[in-house]
Amino acid sequence: MNKKWKVITGTVGMDAHVIGTKILSRVLKENGFKVIELGCLTPVDDFIKTAQETAADAILMSSLYGMAEFDLEDFKKKLMEAGLSNVILYIGGNLASSREEFANFEQLKKKFEVLGFHRVYPPSVDLVQVIKELEGDLEARDRSCLNR
Repeated sequence: MNKKWKVITGTVGMDAHVIGTKILSRVLKENGFKVIELGCLTPVDDFIKTAQETAADAILMSSLYGMAEFDLEDFKKKLMEAGLSNVILYIGGNLASSREEFANFEQLKKKFEVLGFHRVYPPSVDLVQVIKELEGDLEARDRSCLNR
């Protein structure tokens, strides 16, 4: 598909770790995405407002301070209320507040899927894989919207 998708990147909540989203934003741009960078310390409501204003196709969040689950507890509900049910959601980083919780990444991943995320990544991830998965998820979403 030859479409330039719009994606939002940023670090959610009170997290000031912005390097990961800067690198991700650069790779996304290099792969033809239109990127809206929100930077660090971004409140959940800013992601939602920006997605509405820009008609974003995806939101890619990062968090390294271990409190993302707390920051995002009402995120899915807010997205639905804002009419953003078709936005693809990714999150990555240090998403646990304890080593024990992070050791069981599959269980942690399920928590974020319940919060509405389509893909959940650990702190170290192959960005080529992320781009391929994002393109695949967006193409699948676009096809399903056309078939309605």
